[in-house]
Amino acid sequence: MQTSQKPIVILGIFVADTAFRADRQPKMGETILGHSFVLGPGGKGSNQSVAAAMAGGRVHIITRLGDDAFAEIARAIWAKAGVTAEVKVDAESYTGAAYIFIEQASGNNAIIVAAGAAGRLSPEDVEAQADLIASASIFVTQLEQPIPATLRGLQIARAAGVTTILNPAPAASLPNSLLALCDFLTPNETEAEALTGLPVTTVDEARIAAAALLAKGVGAVIITLGENGALYHDALQSVHVPVISAGPVVETTGAGDAFNGGFAVALSEGHDVIDAVRFGCATAGISVTRPGTAPAMPSRPEIDALLAK
Repeated sequence: MQTSQKPIVILGIFVADTAFRADRQPKMGETILGHSFVLGPGGKGSNQSVAAAMAGGRVHIITRLGDDAFAEIARAIWAKAGVTAEVKVDAESYTGAAYIFIEQASGNNAIIVAAGAAGRLSPEDVEAQADLIASASIFVTQLEQPIPATLRGLQIARAAGVTTILNPAPAASLPNSLLALCDFLTPNETEAEALTGLPVTTVDEARIAAAALLAKGVGAVIITLGENGALYHDALQSVHVPVISAGPVVETTGAGDAFNGGFAVALSEGHDVIDAVRFGCATAGISVTRPGTAPAMPSRPEIDALLAK
């Protein structure tokens, strides 16, 4: 299927990822030696934009950057992936950064994000891109920028009849009025638990949490379950999509972003929603076999080849 002529518009943040690999995290006051360090592009909105563009989408990112070296990393990665940047330069702040600890043995991670300029994204910044949002096939956003900006983006998209996807990360308490603007909500287990107060450790528990989210006004819920794939749940069907493995797991940091970017592209192309979830799972399945976040995002031919298996 050909990519929709309408763009995928993503509101979110870029941060420079500083990724440290070590056997464990240091205790307070302790210094330990690490195995490696990598400086690279991150931020959920940026990662999702790269994932969607690499997967074949026509993608615009709405964000703020500082006027500094980290901003140059952002522009370079977007240019390479084919993402159109809608950037407000905020010289009074700095381009965001993230500390990522990766456990050497497991590949599991712990993260601290300082959003910088993108942490000052405002409803007015989003209003300035209202025509672009209204022209989209899909509008995607997350919770790393201030929630008022997220809310305004969802309101503009909903008013224009644009399909909305909210990746509620990092976990936060959200009003039902905001959740009701979401055609698709894509939490992981931790975020689903934070939104519902219900445990999410199995597929059955995920179904119960998803039903609770539907009761709050969400159109459909996709809970990403790591090595257990994803659960799609709406008023008519509840479908568990198993993980689509592309090889040994190297790093899980960008898996959720890969899923969201891939899912948005498949939806924008008019695929059935379960096929779109499978496409997202395949995108994530390839991304975790590589180190890094945005640099790990697969190309469309790679995703198609994995699904063809």
